[in-house]
Amino acid sequence: MPVVAVNLTEWQQWAACKAHPLAADFYPPSRTERKHERLARERRAKSVCAACPARAACLDYTLAVDERHGVWGGLSSDERRAIPLTA
Repeated sequence: MPVVAVNLTEWQQWAACKAHPLAADFYPPSRTERKHERLARERRAKSVCAACPARAACLDYTLAVDERHGVWGGLSSDERRAIPLTA
């Protein structure tokens, strides 16, 4: 059976964050952010991810491209870095 290339960004069409009014919830601000502000922002973003039909595909994508910033697939950048790399 031939390997079929998959569009890594197709999931974005049905991602819940696409309709979320505050994209800033998913990324750290350019100014210094206090810990409680970061946690609240990440909690808001993760609540959008929690019910997202594209969550798994989003996480797969961000791990594949080694995205270092923001909440993707329901995980913060720190949480994604803690995922062990597999060979």
